[in-house]
Amino acid sequence: MLEQQQIDVLRQQNIAPQQLFINGEWQAASSGQTMDIISPINGEVITITADAGVEDVDRAVKAARTVFEKGSWAQASPAERKKVMLKAAELVEKHALELAVLGVRDNGTEIGMAFRAEPGSAAATIRFYAESIDKVYGEIAPTPNNILGMIHREPVGVVGAIVPWNFPMMIAAWKIAPALATGNSVVLKPSETASLSLLRLAELFSEAGLPDGVLNVITGQGAVCGEALGLHNDVDVLVFTGSGFVGRKLLEYSARSNLKRVYLELGGKSPNIVFADAPDLAQAAKVSAMGIFRNSGQVCVAGSRLLVEREIHDEFVEHLAAVARQLKVGDPLNLDNDIGAINSAAQLDKDLSFIDSAMLDGANLVTGGKQILGETGGYYMAPTVFSDVTTNMQLDKEEVFGPVLGVVVFDTEEQAVQMANSSNYGLASGVWTGNLSRAHRMIRAVKAGVVHVNTYGGPDVTVPLGGVKQSGNGVDKSLHALEKYTDLKTAWIQL
Repeated sequence: MLEQQQIDVLRQQNIAPQQLFINGEWQAASSGQTMDIISPINGEVITITADAGVEDVDRAVKAARTVFEKGSWAQASPAERKKVMLKAAELVEKHALELAVLGVRDNGTEIGMAFRAEPGSAAATIRFYAESIDKVYGEIAPTPNNILGMIHREPVGVVGAIVPWNFPMMIAAWKIAPALATGNSVVLKPSETASLSLLRLAELFSEAGLPDGVLNVITGQGAVCGEALGLHNDVDVLVFTGSGFVGRKLLEYSARSNLKRVYLELGGKSPNIVFADAPDLAQAAKVSAMGIFRNSGQVCVAGSRLLVEREIHDEFVEHLAAVARQLKVGDPLNLDNDIGAINSAAQLDKDLSFIDSAMLDGANLVTGGKQILGETGGYYMAPTVFSDVTTNMQLDKEEVFGPVLGVVVFDTEEQAVQMANSSNYGLASGVWTGNLSRAHRMIRAVKAGVVHVNTYGGPDVTVPLGGVKQSGNGVDKSLHALEKYTDLKTAWIQL
């Protein structure tokens, strides 16, 4: 159970200037340049990190390649790799509160959610893939009697992983855990605004016995380090969670270099569809509200498009607005608050610009729609609900990545499907209905990687997360994620 006193003690600790973690060592950027780390809690600088350049990325990739070719991790037995990864998961759990508070000071997520979703989820993910190592087998092909056909799985080599700021440790674990489990080396690039917990994570992996160079963390500008990773000829696979604009750049870099495989999770504009026969409208409204407002709406799978059947529209919007108004927004390290900070001043400005756009387009502001000036300073925004939203409005088409919900009315199941699928995105979705047949029809009809039924949020590491359309390709989580980090090799043996 979280205790405010323990959180407050960790909040007051100074954070030492951070360096790059390359080949098991802390190293300064070649240029000596640093970046200020500004806490969204109060808008103040809390430490500095190294601002890596192209040469630093090259050093990290070379360290990863060297240890991969050496084989101390890639050729280690499954039992050896499993032991190290289980130890790493144990250390993450041991230092969970420290990691959670460090991450909140960096990115602003409310501490209750951060504790569960960051170190809690990361430890579970690392443990899941550690346990999978010795349970994934090769194959024997059905060949003629005088031929033995064998299919081997081998690590791809060096994996570049670029992760965002909203849930840095959770999303990093989705990528580095299966990559490490299958014997690869990793160069991890965190967001400029959320790197502190991942630098500490690398240190814990090292403490667990991971060989030097297998996991490297480089901090710096995405336009510099991301491009350098994308263009590097010694990176075999690149995995990314973030914007479509950057995802397109990474595909371009792959084409310009070694045609490395690129797997992208590019966010969404996820429809959450409420039918009149939903079992409990008040509960559906409560869960739907948290499906968009948790972490100030800074969630890839956020149910940011709410489609409500006309006959319950007014009642449902009232329930929804009541929940939104009751949410306490403020200092994310205060356990009394429900919602934390927006990650940065730039993101807050973007969120507020969508308010202006929705108003100009004729949407009706039900609640919220403004910045909150908290006692600590920093970047805060009221949970916002718009009704009278139509599918041609910017608010319905573009990902806000903030606490802004647009409500659209529909009349028929067919119309709901058409509206749900009108987006260029296809990451997640939700359906609320008491009709089992309708639930199954909607699961088939809605074009999304995840369809929640009578809930929103919560799928764990046992099931895949991936999108369709412009939400990306490939999946994180589950055993299916291992496919991104392995190559198949056929052995054809004459007997």
